[in-house]
Amino acid sequence: MKQLIFTIACISLLAAGCRKLEQPNTREFTEEAYWRDAQDALDALASCYENMYGDGFYFGNEALSDNAYVAGGGFSGVSLIAGGSYDPAQSRVREQWSYHYSAIRKCNLVVLNIGKVPQMDETLRRRIVAEARFIRAWAYFNMTDLYGSVPFYLDLISVTAARTIGRTSREEVSKFVLDELAAIRNDLPVNTQYAEKDRGRITRGAAIALAARVRLWKGDWDLAAQEYALLMGNQNGTYGLLGNYENLFKPANEFNNETVLDIQYGGGRTYSTQRSFLPQTVALLRSTLVPTQDLVDDYIMTNGKGIAETGSGYDANNPYVNRDPRFKATVIHHGATIVDFNGATQTILTQPGSVPATNSVDDQGASPTGYYFRKHYDPTAPNYNSGLNLPLIRYAEILLGFAEAKNELGQLDADTWNKSIRALRVRAGFTDAGALEYPAGAVKETLRDIVRRERRAELAFEGIRVFDIRRWKTAQTVLAKPVRGIKVASGAFNKDPNGYVIVEERRFENPKHYLWPVPTAERDQNKNLGQNPEW
Repeated sequence: MKQLIFTIACISLLAAGCRKLEQPNTREFTEEAYWRDAQDALDALASCYENMYGDGFYFGNEALSDNAYVAGGGFSGVSLIAGGSYDPAQSRVREQWSYHYSAIRKCNLVVLNIGKVPQMDETLRRRIVAEARFIRAWAYFNMTDLYGSVPFYLDLISVTAARTIGRTSREEVSKFVLDELAAIRNDLPVNTQYAEKDRGRITRGAAIALAARVRLWKGDWDLAAQEYALLMGNQNGTYGLLGNYENLFKPANEFNNETVLDIQYGGGRTYSTQRSFLPQTVALLRSTLVPTQDLVDDYIMTNGKGIAETGSGYDANNPYVNRDPRFKATVIHHGATIVDFNGATQTILTQPGSVPATNSVDDQGASPTGYYFRKHYDPTAPNYNSGLNLPLIRYAEILLGFAEAKNELGQLDADTWNKSIRALRVRAGFTDAGALEYPAGAVKETLRDIVRRERRAELAFEGIRVFDIRRWKTAQTVLAKPVRGIKVASGAFNKDPNGYVIVEERRFENPKHYLWPVPTAERDQNKNLGQNPEW
């Protein structure tokens, strides 16, 4: 494969580049000169962490679902994928494959070479290996989720092998991932055992949580519920819900005990992605990554009912009143306010004809849907470059996964509800009994809809929705509808019969689009890779 061949030539030098070495005068580093002590091993591991996930994938994932839309070709052209108009040469398809295989090779480098470090503390050695194996398992899980069967190797693959290796079945790679996550647990500290300088490292809880996610994705409901239950006490770390939902996504509350796994930023590692999803009067840049009307419509009312349900109290003339409190913590709507980077409060106006019109759907640089994202906004970021960590797994997901697995087993009773859905809604700010009390008598299908809607509201703009609609096999429905924006009364807009702006048509071919194609560049280098069905 092109990526494997390239990385064979250069990645073995990356870890060495992390640290100035005292060695003979030479133009290149050697393995003999590198693996000298524990710090060398930690530096090589840091390179693995750097390749775990990136902000471009994280935020771009949202527009691969019905939660968001990206205007133009931003975020590696994710709108082409969401719209069903892509091929094996598409940039995001190509980049994600290369990204994860870079991580896999870096992790293999650590696992295979750490034994060369002399007189190293054995507990630290095992922990470093466990962290590298976790990141490798994470990469393989993401690869199988997107591409199905993938090339699988645990060595520093040679150029010849990279040009001839075939693909290993999704089932076999998934088994490897689960076996790895089970094997490394006892070598990883729980979240309360890390010193402050090591905050953000992979924990035992993260290994359990990822194993639970893999089992949930596979539909192994009983085993998934068992894994989630291991994190709902204090035996594998101390986790809980932060008291205020909105505060979860602020710099002051990083490293709280709701975080199970996140992408670490800060220091020299920052991102300016927020400039793409904030109003252009705030971030001084075109607003290209924006929420959809479908996401907005899915937030329930404060009495627990959906906006289309009888007795919900929804008022189409005041659509943002009495909605799930998480809605306003996540989405900026017409008339909402935000404190900008200069500390001034701005009122954001998105309806056509607004004065000023800068943030309205009239303006070419504004959100085409009339909504903006608020979650992950970091007003403390110097020159817009945020160091705010991005959550990959939160304790909230643990509770939601537990509720989903229990429901699929026919076991979502009042006790499970109170531990999961009720707990999340209380934290969100719901007070009405209609939203908080267990819906006695509800059938499995009704509870499934509630759990899935709760998951969407709680985890919106955290890159999860795209994987949910794929595993639920609902992508063929929700991604076959147009992207809609706000309801407008006038203006030269393409609108649906109810007056909502139609931003873009989408399509989704079943089963073709449930797997991404093997990138063209990879198949050009290796004819043994084959291709996914219908590509």
